[in-house]
Amino acid sequence: MIEEFKKFIMRGNVLDMAVGIIIGAAFGKIVTSFVNDILMPPIGLLLGRVDFSNLFLNLSSTPAATLAEARDAGLPVIAYGSFLNAVVDFLIVAFAIFLLIK
Repeated sequence: MIEEFKKFIMRGNVLDMAVGIIIGAAFGKIVTSFVNDILMPPIGLLLGRVDFSNLFLNLSSTPAATLAEARDAGLPVIAYGSFLNAVVDFLIVAFAIFLLIK
């Protein structure tokens, strides 16, 4: 059984898939950093000094000035700014995959 497993693992398709997953994870981190650190700050500046990562809707009656403060207090929040960043991440990765396949 171990010998069969070794043969399975050493097949070209499995190794190619493993390399693709590792590179894809690294690419995802690069895109996330690009969106959070380079792309969204200028967009936020153009839209009136908005920090997208700190946009949230507080669902409780307890006030909170920042998302971190609300989360530390355990308040229920909808962190739509983080969601917007994730959507932009996804669109960039999807476009890059589209270009790679095309």
